[in-house]
Formats: sequence, structure tokens, C-alpha cells
Amino acid sequence: MDVYLNVKKSGEHTVLAVCDCELLGKTLREGKICFNIKSEFYNGRKASVEEAVELIGNSTIVNLVGKNCVQTAIKRGFVHPEAIIEIQGVPHAQIMKL
Repeated sequence: MDVYLNVKKSGEHTVLAVCDCELLGKTLREGKICFNIKSEFYNGRKASVEEAVELIGNSTIVNLVGKNCVQTAIKRGFVHPEAIIEIQGVPHAQIMKL
């Protein structure tokens, strides 16, 4: 399964953004939440979900959106299942290692 991933350096932090391919460019709405899955933030390159989740170990700030990448991060122990929010039925997780 492929995802889009983008790795950026911001000062001393490494920011990793990952989204399932079918979500890129979509806007999720639920209640007061409007979540844009913007190409300029998430689309650095296409990669396997396993490769993307492996990069979490070297990242200080992580944004994950989509069932495939979030579930893989949970299975690998990077994300606790109770830390997930769902927006319009799509799981989203953030990790901050500061």
C-alpha cells in the first residue's frame, strides 16, 4: 500500500507528513473542523506505508492521516489507539517528540 510522504527540516525539528494516497487534495469536514489535506504539505513523494512509518523514528513532529498509515503506526507502537481522532470517518494522528 502506498502513501504520500513529505519530510521537512524546521530548525532542530524534523517534520514528517504522511497521508493515504486517495486522500491527497481532499478536505474533511466534521462539525467545526475543516481539515485540508494539502498537496504542498503532504506530497513530497510516494512511498510504501512501511517506509513512511519507519521514518517516524527519526522525526520529531509527525502528522498522519488515513486508515493505512495510522493503523500501521499503531501496529508498530508509534501511536496509541486512544490518541486517534476521526474526521469524517478518517483517522488522524499527531506525534510530537519535544
